[in-house]
Amino acid sequence: MNIGDEILTALQNLSEKEKAIVAEALGLAKKERETQAQQIVNLALAAGVELFHDPQGKAYATIPINGHKETCPITSRGSGPFRSWLRRLFFEKYGKPPGNQALQDAIGVLEAKAQFDGPEHSTNIRIAQNAGKVYVDLANESWKIIEITPGYGWRIIEAHECPVKFIRPKGALPLPEPRSGGTIDDLKRFLNIQSDDDFKLIIAWLLAALRPQGPYPILMLEGEQGTGKTTAARVLRSLIDPNISPVRTPPKDERDLAINAANNWVICYDNLSGIPIWLSDALCRLSTGGGFSTRQLFTDDEEVILEACRPVILTGIDEIASRHDLLDRCIIVNLQPIPEEQRKDETAFWREFEEARPGILGALLVVVSLGLENLDRVKLDRLPRMADFAKWVTACESSGVLWEEGGFMAAYTENRSEAVESALENDVLATAIRILLEERDEWEGTAKDLLEALAVYVDDSTKRTKAWPSNPRTLSSRLRRAATFLRQSGIEVEFYRTPGSGSKRLIRLRKKICVANDAIVARNPQTLENTELEDATQKCDAKIGCDASDNFASHLEALKIKQCDDSDASDAKNHTKSKIVSGEL
Repeated sequence: MNIGDEILTALQNLSEKEKAIVAEALGLAKKERETQAQQIVNLALAAGVELFHDPQGKAYATIPINGHKETCPITSRGSGPFRSWLRRLFFEKYGKPPGNQALQDAIGVLEAKAQFDGPEHSTNIRIAQNAGKVYVDLANESWKIIEITPGYGWRIIEAHECPVKFIRPKGALPLPEPRSGGTIDDLKRFLNIQSDDDFKLIIAWLLAALRPQGPYPILMLEGEQGTGKTTAARVLRSLIDPNISPVRTPPKDERDLAINAANNWVICYDNLSGIPIWLSDALCRLSTGGGFSTRQLFTDDEEVILEACRPVILTGIDEIASRHDLLDRCIIVNLQPIPEEQRKDETAFWREFEEARPGILGALLVVVSLGLENLDRVKLDRLPRMADFAKWVTACESSGVLWEEGGFMAAYTENRSEAVESALENDVLATAIRILLEERDEWEGTAKDLLEALAVYVDDSTKRTKAWPSNPRTLSSRLRRAATFLRQSGIEVEFYRTPGSGSKRLIRLRKKICVANDAIVARNPQTLENTELEDATQKCDAKIGCDASDNFASHLEALKIKQCDDSDASDAKNHTKSKIVSGEL
């Protein structure tokens, strides 16, 4: 037996484990074959994929495509751009498509790496902010971004230069590259707007929509048929967040609204005929920021939370909003019918608009840049509802390229006052309370007492409708909702308990001497009445100042209340003039 035979016999007598050790030592071990799933993962990592997750743990990938980078979600369910990108990588390398199971396994591995090994980044749709700068996704094929710097205007940058992550939902259309030299006034001819104040409010809404932080007012376009409501909504959305379907029917439930908000920057619902209570409350949360929760599909107990704050446009023929909390967040613009001789065919209209759109967008971006520079210096004398919105537009207004300073607040205050008055006029409970306080200066009692006291001012047919509270509890709830607007119209509402063990819940209604704004006084002078004076006294502008020689004409009829007459040491005289000191009536 030669040496070779002896070695062979010895090897045959070894155990399988010993044979593996010898084979590995001699370099005869068979290398494990790389699976398709491993090949796909390695191809993705070699291509320079950037894996990360958002604050909620959802996995994303930034992938190189044709010289630029795109960000897309990683999901093991369904289809998507990331799955297609992996298929393309594999085919380019091996000349054949990967197996479905291998692709699924590879995506699962990359999703896990993004969730557990990748950094955390927030993802954004269309508008984002970082280090004081605002970024606007043009959503074009090259993934270019607009960078707006405080005080230094705007520029277009590549995606790899942008410090924030943008994702692009289905349906998003590209914005045109902005052009310098345009003016915001160019937008006027594409909107059926009659008043300068309404135009200021629409520009204010656009400027708010170009800011990544809310709250955002809800722009409500109202008017009869043929007033250009839908066209105006499409024009405004195309300046901020163009979409394949720019205006849509209202959602059926909160889940649909949440999905809409998760996939669009601007929400636009067209041709509404009233707003149900659930949608009114949901729009309020969407305007100021809030979360929407729903069950994860194909699960029993997993919850998906969608948090969003979005600019909203609503259009309708009649007064579509009735609840006070929604109206308090709205800018309401009423459009008038367009005369036939002023109408244009749609082809010519949209051709002209597309020509003007880059210049209008460029002008808006300049104002945003100046607003960012001025924002920290803005101080408002008093903060209205949606205070951050008002402060932001005032900062943009201070740039000097829009209109005279103070123009926005005057228009906004008047618009809100009109909304308050309209809401109170359409609220049968508020109307009855106002009538009640025409006969007295104060009322106090329980909710049951108030319901009985107000009943005399309402006819039987109204009492049988849902608009009238059927019990004290409903009255208290309705009154709490109306309290804010009643205060602005000059009626103070107070809920309190009496002390002691047998305490009662009481309501106090009282006329206020001063009201929130001048616009309400102009429409309803009775809101300025003092219980000590029979007639309202004119308002003195605090900027002018008043001294002892200033006399402002009051009502020609003399004051008849003796205690007021005694106070000025002129008992024997009938006074036809009165003086106002700043801050006093």
